[in-house]
Parts: sequence; C-alpha cells; structure tokens
Amino acid sequence: MIKQSVKKIVLKTKKQVYGDMLGNNASLFQGEGFEFAELREYIYGDDVRKIDWKTTAKLGKPFIKVYKEERELNVVVVSMLSGSTYFGTVRQKSDVIAEITATLGFSSIKSSDLFSHIVFADKMYHISKPSKKLFSVHRAIEEVMAFDALGKEANYQALVETLIKRLKKKALLFIISDFVGDIDLKLLSKKHDIFAVIVRDRFEENPSELGYLRLIDMESKQSFEGDVNASTMKHYKKALHENDERLYQQFKKQGVRFTKVYTHEEASLKLMKKMR
Repeated sequence: MIKQSVKKIVLKTKKQVYGDMLGNNASLFQGEGFEFAELREYIYGDDVRKIDWKTTAKLGKPFIKVYKEERELNVVVVSMLSGSTYFGTVRQKSDVIAEITATLGFSSIKSSDLFSHIVFADKMYHISKPSKKLFSVHRAIEEVMAFDALGKEANYQALVETLIKRLKKKALLFIISDFVGDIDLKLLSKKHDIFAVIVRDRFEENPSELGYLRLIDMESKQSFEGDVNASTMKHYKKALHENDERLYQQFKKQGVRFTKVYTHEEASLKLMKKMR
C-alpha cells in the first residue's frame, strides 16, 4: 500500500516539476537571491518581500535587501510529522506533506541544487546526506509515508536546537508542518533562509458541531468524551485563530516566508505561485 502511494506521488510531482504544469520555470527556486550582499533604497517595482523592515523603521523610508546568486543552493526540507498530521477530510495532512517534499526535492534536483531531507516530530528520526540524485527524493517520500506519527508530539524547540547543531552550511530551509503550538524560529532565521509551509485541513479551521462523542488525541493517544457543541467550537476556533495570528506576526518579524496549503489543494501549484 505504501509503495503504491509513493509511486503515485512520484509520478504526479515529477510530471508537475519536469512537465508543463509549472510553466517554463527552471525550478521553484529560479531567480531567488540567496546570499546577502547589501541594502539599498526601495525602488517602485521591487519585490516587497525583500524589504528590510528594521532598517525601514529606523531610517523612515523603505530599504530592501539585495542578494547575489549562489551557483548551488543547499536545499533542506524538514517534514514535521506529529500525530496531528494523521488527519484529513480530503487527504491526510501527512500525505500532503509527502507531496510537498517531493515537489521541493525534484525542483532542487532539476536546478542542480543539493537536496537533503529531515524527518522530525518530538526528535529527529532521520536526516539524509545532501544529494543531487533523483533517488534521494524517492527515499524522502518513502520516509514520510512510512513514518508512524501516532503518539508523537511536535517539538519545535528541539527542532531549532537540532538544526542549529546539524546544519553547518547556510541553507534554503523548508519546514513543512501544521504549525500548531509554541513556535520560535528566530535563531534559525539568523543563519538560514526559511520558508514555512503550513499544511491544514479546512475542517480544522472551520469545524461543525459534532454532538456528544468520543475523541482521541493523535499526539498523546489519550481519549476523552464530551459534547462538541457550538460553544466548544467557538472557543476552539478562537484559540486556533490566536495561534495563527501569533505565528504570522513572528514569521514576518523574523523574515520567514510562508504559505498555507490545504488538503484539497494542488500543493505544487500553490508553492509555485507563492515563490515566483
């Protein structure tokens, strides 16, 4: 079953990256400045995502960061697979994470960049050596699809501490997760160029009343019973909204680019639109 799922993802994402679906772009990373060179005053038409907000606030007028191209990017993709990714009304979030990992991996190989993959939850479970071989992407998809996420909690502090120690070379770092909880990527963002891919299911953000039922926490495996009524849903939605607002503010402050992909969407196309 896993082999069939892996094969399906490989065929789909390979066609999207190497075929016409992503247009004529060499890769998702084409045109990305990577190594910081200097600051200069903003000119109409510049990419607003490159604005240095600290300098802008200090000098009272907009400045942007100017980068110089590196011949070879060090692309590192982190699949954050906690128990909460074992959920989805259309597809499981973990399946979407595997598809995004494949898209980023094949795009890296296509543009002759180094690709490596990390599986993380409460701790690091796997890290691959940087490679330019297609096989490394196949292996990454297999790692995500075969990983048993049930009973595992996402530990973002451990993730940051581990990556600071393990990633010696500056990286274009993709972190794929549902991003719920206390998250601070400040230390990582000082050294690496980070892109966060938030994977969610629509039902998570806008659930309906379910009545009295028994639920299981996929991270702790603890079960509980209760009445999931309108009041319960209201408090839940408020808590998730506050989580996301705090998350977005932190990302913007730390210079972390991000996008959100839902389980019913085409992940490759969503990434392409965001990164162009």
